Amino acid sequence: MTTKQKSKRWPLPKRFSISTTDAAYAQLRELSAETGLGNNYLITILLENLDRYADREKLSMVFEDIFSEYGRPEIAAASKQ
Repeated sequence: MTTKQKSKRWPLPKRFSISTTDAAYAQLRELSAETGLGNNYLITILLENLDRYADREKLSMVFEDIFSEYGRPEIAAASKQ
């Protein structure tokens, strides 16, 4: 008889709420359905492993596209968060 190993919980000590677009939320829900992970875990995994899957030059280009359309945020306001 084999016993099933109990799953470990990945501690997520930092809590905060976020706002997102409908498109981003749809992507998050799709990933959640595929992986069985909740939103908090998905966002943590994506951010902690960003360098493993994101091309920095392409990511910079995405940010520049956003900044050109919506404007660049003030550094002082962004650093307070």
